[in-house]
Amino acid sequence: MSKSDYYELLGVGRDSSDADIKKAYRKKAMQFHPDKNPNNPSAEAKFKELSEAYDVLRDDNKRSAYDRYGHAAFEQGMGQSHGGNSAFDFASSFSDIFGDIFGDFMGGSNQSSGRGADLRYNMEVTLEEAYKGKKATIKIPTSVACSDCNGTGSEGKSSPQACRMCNGAGKVRAQQGFFTIERTCPQCQGAGYQIINPCKKCSGNGRLRKDKALSVSIPAGIESGVRIRLSGEGEAGMRGSSPGDLYIFVNVKQHNLFLREGPHLFCKVPISITTAALGGNVEVPTLEGKRGKINIPAGTQSGKQFRLRGKGMPPLKGHNLGGDLHIETHVETPVNLSKKQKELLKEFENEGKGSSQNPQSEGFFSKAKELWDELKD
Repeated sequence: MSKSDYYELLGVGRDSSDADIKKAYRKKAMQFHPDKNPNNPSAEAKFKELSEAYDVLRDDNKRSAYDRYGHAAFEQGMGQSHGGNSAFDFASSFSDIFGDIFGDFMGGSNQSSGRGADLRYNMEVTLEEAYKGKKATIKIPTSVACSDCNGTGSEGKSSPQACRMCNGAGKVRAQQGFFTIERTCPQCQGAGYQIINPCKKCSGNGRLRKDKALSVSIPAGIESGVRIRLSGEGEAGMRGSSPGDLYIFVNVKQHNLFLREGPHLFCKVPISITTAALGGNVEVPTLEGKRGKINIPAGTQSGKQFRLRGKGMPPLKGHNLGGDLHIETHVETPVNLSKKQKELLKEFENEGKGSSQNPQSEGFFSKAKELWDELKD
C-alpha cells in the first residue's frame, strides 16, 4: 500500500513555511489524538500518519530529502526507533506535541543540527550617517553552498542513503523504564541520511569557506544597540539545509559637537559677554548641514536653553516623531584684554555700582551675609 503524501496529510502546500506546517500539525494532531478518540483505531492510525509526516517536514534535512526523493529517501525504515519497534508510538508522539507547544517557553528549539550558524557583524557609524542613513557594502567570512553539487554534498547524480544507525530518523531513542530518551544520531549528525559518493570539491559537506560581500542599508535615525537581521545571509547549512541569519549590531560614534539622548540632540554654544548683555541673534550648527538661528534676549545667563523643534534626529521607521535640538548658552569671559579694554571695563563696573545689574551675585552675597551674621550671634 503506497503512503500518502506528507504535505496532503497536513493540508499544506510544498512552499509552506515551518510555522504554517507546525500550525497545521497541531490542529490535526489535537483532532485525532487518541485521548480525544478512545476506542477508535482509525483515529489512532491517522494520528500516527500525521506524526510521521510532521517529523519529516519539520526537519530541514529530512524535508529536503523528501522533496527530492519522496518516500524513497526513507525506504530503509525512516522513523523507526533504534530498537526496530513501531515507527511512532504514543509516548514519542506525545513528547513531540508537548515539545512543539511548550518548547518555546522552556527554551527549546526545533532547528535541525544541519542549519547554518548565525553570524554577527559589528558596524560603527558616525552621527551624521545615523542622521541621513547609509548604504554600505560589507565583507564577511562565511560558508556558502558548494556550486559543484548545489549544496547537496553528493557527486554527480548519486543519491543519499538512509543512515543505518537511526534508519533515517536523524535521532536515536533508548527506553529507560517509563521514559524514552532521544538524542541526535551520532552517525549522521541528525541528517537522517549519509552521502555515498561525496563531492570532491566540498568533501561531502555541501558548503565551502568564502568571503561574501553584502549590501546593507542603515536607516536614518538609527541608535546604538539596534540589531539589523538579514535573513538567510549567515552560514550555509550542511548538505542543502537552511542557512543561518546575519545580525548587524550598530554602534553610533560620539560627536565632537552634539550629545545625543534618544531622538534629541544637545549642543553647548559659547556667546560673547556683550551678546549676553545686550542680546542678539546667534547662528548654531545643525546635523542636516544648515545653519539654525536663535534669538538671545538681553541679560541671558550661562546655562540658558533654547529649543529648535524638529532639528534633532529624524524619526526611525515605526516611530511617529523626530527629535529637537536643544541649545545651551555658555557666556564666555574675554581674555587677553588690552589696556584700554581693561580701563573701559573698570569704568563700566564703577558706573554700575548701586544698581541691580547683577541680580544673581547680589542675591548670593545677600544670603551669605545672613549666614555670617547668624554665625556671629
